[in-house]
Amino acid sequence: MQSAKGAPLEAYLAERKALIDDALERFLPGAEDGPEIIHQAVRYSLFAGGKRIRPILCLAAAEAVGGGGQDCLPCACALEMIHTYSLIHDDLPAMDNDDYRRGIATSHRVFGAGIAILAGDALLTEAFQLLSRPECTGGDMEKRLRVINLIARAAGMIGMVGGQVMDLQGEGKSVPLEILADIHRRKTGAMLTAAVVSGAILAGATAAQTAVLSRYGQDIGLAFQIADDILNVTGDSALMGKGTGSDISRGKTTFPALIGLEVSRNHLTELVAGAAAHLAGFNHRADPLRQIAGYIMDRNR
Repeated sequence: MQSAKGAPLEAYLAERKALIDDALERFLPGAEDGPEIIHQAVRYSLFAGGKRIRPILCLAAAEAVGGGGQDCLPCACALEMIHTYSLIHDDLPAMDNDDYRRGIATSHRVFGAGIAILAGDALLTEAFQLLSRPECTGGDMEKRLRVINLIARAAGMIGMVGGQVMDLQGEGKSVPLEILADIHRRKTGAMLTAAVVSGAILAGATAAQTAVLSRYGQDIGLAFQIADDILNVTGDSALMGKGTGSDISRGKTTFPALIGLEVSRNHLTELVAGAAAHLAGFNHRADPLRQIAGYIMDRNR
């Protein structure tokens, strides 16, 4: 795959990840600030090797509508903080009870459940502190409020939190396909869509461009979670850095469990193709978004 500038997608992702990691270092308090343990716990999970897909989507969407990714860095970093908070809480004994993520022990295994909960809380709060800074939007209050509202809704009860609740309530039960898709769109898709749309808003996208990119985000959001469902069945735990087969052991309804692996893969392919089709009206600056959709389908961890 080639990026908008002709470089392989892998180079584009690595370059943007380094940009985001550097910005996160700047925006976060130091590990030695007191109380030290909370800063250590936050940094432990935030710099545990994540791929930074959400913040990269934010930057790529800004570039697709003619903006500069650098201008969106505070928002991109806030998105990664929210994502990391959700992972810390998902791993807790009261939720998924996972011991490993990205090949290392989960936060509660290292710092204890209490500090892990507080580390997640701190990241969520810090994200909105960052989003509310004037430099997040160059002082444009209207854009800043739109993005804050968008991300808060995507992270909250009608989005990610609501999807997680529905996921927990569905364990051990037969969940219809339309409800399962709704869970996935909330739990995973809402924040991925918000990442794309927030980057577009901050870069001055038109209403038409924003609407199209929202549809792109919705398709890749559902595709991302279906790919996760498939990997939980077929993935290599050594590559993924966490165990596989956990969905079955917890009695979760997944796309492979409900419609089979082959049909799930076909549906994933259709979603990725649909996402790329939404970008037909964009020029080469949207190539990273096109390629990221394929990357989501083809990834092995």
